[in-house]
Amino acid sequence: MPSFHYRAARPDGSIIETDVDGETPRAIRAQLEDQGLLVLDLSGAGTRPGITLSTRQRPLPPRDFLVFNQEFLALVKAGLPMLRCFDLLNDRSGQAGFQQALQSVRESIRGGAAISEAMASYPIYFPELYQASLRAGEQAGNLPEVLRRYIDYLKMIISVREKIVKATIYPMFLLGFGILVTFGLLFFVLPSFAEVYQESRVELPWATQLLLDLTNTSSQWILGIVIALSVAGAWVYWWRTTPQGQWRIDWLLLNAPVLGPLFLKNQVIRLTRTLSTILGGGITLLDALLVTTQSMPNKVFARALNSVINHVREGTSLSVALKKEKFLPSLTLEMIEVGETTGALETMLFEVAEFHEGELDFELSRMMTWIEPIFIILIGLILGGVVIALYLPIFQMAGAV
Repeated sequence: MPSFHYRAARPDGSIIETDVDGETPRAIRAQLEDQGLLVLDLSGAGTRPGITLSTRQRPLPPRDFLVFNQEFLALVKAGLPMLRCFDLLNDRSGQAGFQQALQSVRESIRGGAAISEAMASYPIYFPELYQASLRAGEQAGNLPEVLRRYIDYLKMIISVREKIVKATIYPMFLLGFGILVTFGLLFFVLPSFAEVYQESRVELPWATQLLLDLTNTSSQWILGIVIALSVAGAWVYWWRTTPQGQWRIDWLLLNAPVLGPLFLKNQVIRLTRTLSTILGGGITLLDALLVTTQSMPNKVFARALNSVINHVREGTSLSVALKKEKFLPSLTLEMIEVGETTGALETMLFEVAEFHEGELDFELSRMMTWIEPIFIILIGLILGGVVIALYLPIFQMAGAV
């Protein structure tokens, strides 16, 4: 009898991961669901999800996954048999690992597995949110509608991410350019001026002397500084991989002085849009919260949502549970409470996402209006100060003559 590896959530929210013997993936999933478990991953033939492909392959870029789903939706709406759909999708895919996954999914479907069950073996390419959406579409018989909603969700995620990248790339370019020019002046131009001043035996102004002393000290300690920065960077990188480190860094991002509100709105948009998308597929609130928690990249939100799940499981309403954890803005909580009271939670979550997207656009535009001139002035002051300090002795000698 074949062996299967699964990862599932118990009713109390804890995660169980182990092997089980069974005839087919469908039978195993049904058996686990009868036991009150929510199956998150299920792979066959003793192959644990993520060991074969996940350790060697990277997930598809969001835009590539969007194109895949747009093509998948077009083929499904055209009424083609599912096996034929995956043949065409496999032919159009340009990534070898994804092609292998699609071929395996096709063979599993041919053997009688549902699409979501077949994709569960490749979570690196098909996230749990995607699997849950397809599972709901299969059960309700509205797969095209579920795919359309997921495509809209992907477009929103890509749009928000691109807005944040565009808002930060220009300031980072200005900062990097200013640092490079400053280092060039200090370590390549300044030594030539220092030799000239040393030969002329003139008394240097305090600004020039301070600049020379700082540069000489930095040159003597440059190797130690590089080693210290490398060790610190390696430690931070390791600490970032630990649960406590992930949570702490995500907390710092959410509470940063200027960028914190932007990160918070980004996570609120992701949370509300994800939950709205899953609920729209017909999944129950508790299961939707479990899937949403799995898809949240921010560990502060994920930990808070785990507590929310426990409150909801005990009979607390969603809005009250969210208020207890105090990780969402008050306006967001009020809107969710209105949606829950009126029986339009899915629609209200969508409205919350739309509202915060508009706020994020406005704040990014306002930040860019101020940050560009501020960076230009700051870099100009630094470079101007270095240049003036370099030429002050020349001005003094010219005045003496």
